[in-house]
Amino acid sequence: MSFQKATQLLRLARMAAARRQGVSYDQIIEEFNVVKRTALRMVEALQDVFEVERLEDAERRARFRIPAAAVFDLPQKPDTTLEALDLALRGMDADNAHAAALRDLRDGILARMDQDKARRAQVEAETFLQVYGHVATFGPRTRKDPEVLEAISKALRGPFVLSMCYGRDEAPRVVQPYGILQGVRGYLVARQPERGPELRKYRLDLIREASCGNTSFALDEDFDIEAYVAESFGVWHDPKQLAEVVWRFLPGEPAKRAAEFVFHPKQVVENAEDGSLIVRFTTSGWTEMTWYLYQWGDKVEVLAPPELAAMVDGHQRSDINALP
Repeated sequence: MSFQKATQLLRLARMAAARRQGVSYDQIIEEFNVVKRTALRMVEALQDVFEVERLEDAERRARFRIPAAAVFDLPQKPDTTLEALDLALRGMDADNAHAAALRDLRDGILARMDQDKARRAQVEAETFLQVYGHVATFGPRTRKDPEVLEAISKALRGPFVLSMCYGRDEAPRVVQPYGILQGVRGYLVARQPERGPELRKYRLDLIREASCGNTSFALDEDFDIEAYVAESFGVWHDPKQLAEVVWRFLPGEPAKRAAEFVFHPKQVVENAEDGSLIVRFTTSGWTEMTWYLYQWGDKVEVLAPPELAAMVDGHQRSDINALP
């Protein structure tokens, strides 16, 4: 959904809520300067997001009305509304003023929701984007079983326990799913109670079979998937490696190119006097950092931690001409 369509939907919702007799197709055509077919699609989109009451006027023309609270207080289907907003935001520049307006709207919806319902709505919206393929991806990636993804989706929406056959194991594992991480490989973040309280990652391509159970469980209220992801550069968490990481990109094109990246959600960037770019962030996962840094050849230096610098030393090539 584009930003224009998202804003039109919100305008139409306000019209349908503000008019006691609802809004007709003719009024939609006139207000938005669209043809009848587009007006029909707009009403269908409105019905997907809100609880819409269909009325008829004296001339038996269809009119559509929604409760004012659904627009001015809280959508009747907040999870679907969040999905629509997230889809619109995914295609926009983060610094765009319109994107900021949509984020404010999204945050306002979440702020007025019960905490548990808000968490569930966020999980459902993210699952919708990840599971149903509305986020375009490119480059190498592993195959995923649609039936497995559907079972995970149902379990996350519960939340319900998930039974799955993983890797070469013959006996199924019963886990408590918390979220999905997308990358070259997709991972399920879940807790397997019989193996302890810590959260684990399971490769989606190694889940052979999965079924959503009927047993619900209480999510850890302190869990924040964004904070969880920030603890590692890639997939694997290693508390022993959690430390400040400092990279220096050489002056000129390397520094300019590196400035276009967000290497970590909490990174601090410094433009040095010599034209180089210093990037600092705290996380773990040295092996995956070395895999990534190899792409930059000898155009980047590791200033900290010394253990990571030692892993990179001797493997920086000068003949890599194309920067990431």
